[in-house]
Amino acid sequence: MAHPYHHAVRSARLFGGEPADYQAIHDWFDESKAHLADVRHRALRHHSEGIFLCEAIFGATLTNSVGKVVPVRTIGEQHVKDDLGWIPTVKDWLQHLEVQPWMGRTPFRPQTDERQSAGTSSVQQPPQDDAASPEG
Repeated sequence: MAHPYHHAVRSARLFGGEPADYQAIHDWFDESKAHLADVRHRALRHHSEGIFLCEAIFGATLTNSVGKVVPVRTIGEQHVKDDLGWIPTVKDWLQHLEVQPWMGRTPFRPQTDERQSAGTSSVQQPPQDDAASPEG
């Protein structure tokens, strides 16, 4: 499906009520399109963990405009299945991610930090920023 509105229309057909009852949930699933406007945006929320996160954000159920109580998880499952035909896990998405050297780089080195702090007091002073000093 191309647009969250179309998911909302389908939800209204499946569960009753109006598309507006479901729009916020479907907008949330596709919000990542603002940052990556191709199918890869789905890797962020179109999986089982995304469905449970949606439920945590929107609540366990919603009551639509005709008074029917609908599980939010069911609406999330509908969205993901509409787009992918099944519900993958986070692992299903990430196992195909090619690891890049920058992904493992960090300035934090526990071994070095532990050795440096062994000879100093337990309270370390932050480095001085020369630009912030009156002389700088």
